[in-house]
Amino acid sequence: MRAHRPDYILTLSCPDAVGIVHAVSGLLAARNCNIVDSAQFGDPVSGRFFLRMSFTIEDGEDASPDLHAGFAEIAGSFGFDWQLTDARRRQRVMILVSRIGHCLNDLLYRYRIGALDIDIPAIVSNHRDFYQLSAWHNVPFHYLPVNPETKASQEAKILDIIETERIDLVVLARYMQVLSPELCKRLVGRAINIHHSFLPSFKGARPYHQAHSRGVKLIGATAHYVTEALDEGPIIEQEVARVDHTATPDDLASVGRDTECVVLARAVKRHIDRRILLNGHKTVVFA
Repeated sequence: MRAHRPDYILTLSCPDAVGIVHAVSGLLAARNCNIVDSAQFGDPVSGRFFLRMSFTIEDGEDASPDLHAGFAEIAGSFGFDWQLTDARRRQRVMILVSRIGHCLNDLLYRYRIGALDIDIPAIVSNHRDFYQLSAWHNVPFHYLPVNPETKASQEAKILDIIETERIDLVVLARYMQVLSPELCKRLVGRAINIHHSFLPSFKGARPYHQAHSRGVKLIGATAHYVTEALDEGPIIEQEVARVDHTATPDDLASVGRDTECVVLARAVKRHIDRRILLNGHKTVVFA
């Protein structure tokens, strides 16, 4: 028996119906596939069914063409919105950053020690601050300054890097620029942003000072998919940490930085593991 590691991951959603799991597992059994892990959820509100199933090919052959054909055949019967991913291929992640580097540094460290099983072909920034950090991790750094007059051309360069480097996921690691609606549309379901959980209560500059003046007791962070609606995309992961009246604005910011790093790393990990399925404006996140 080979190592307990999947060759493929199937994710799907469809109108809930009897026989979905039976049809999928039967197809896999007929092709000598062994299911490693399976999770499903039937949403009584939307009436949709969600499934994530990872499996191995027992004979070790590349069966992806046959599997695609098989799933396409049963997809028509159930109305599947499905994706079959080769779990052996490392996903290619591009990181966008501005001048606040804690999330970038954390992602690069996790990448370096293998905690995030990804490739990072590019870091893009509108400032030069982190080119040395990128070089130390041997990741190409692209300095693309931007202002209102150059935004369209700068985003065209970002898209060019995405296409040239075959990027699977874009991570906004405190990238302090609002992406255009056009770019958001191009990146639907494959761009993750991180922000403090004070939004929308404490928008704009100095959110931790605003929070301090209101005497908040919880510091948090939210990772979500990028959409045209600013900071309103489907939420992937959230975390909070308790503070008290003795905390200064700098203390709150310090707690916030740590929380943002953890939340963003979890969101990236769950995305690359294909554990997130969109459910309208929400997500289904399998553990």
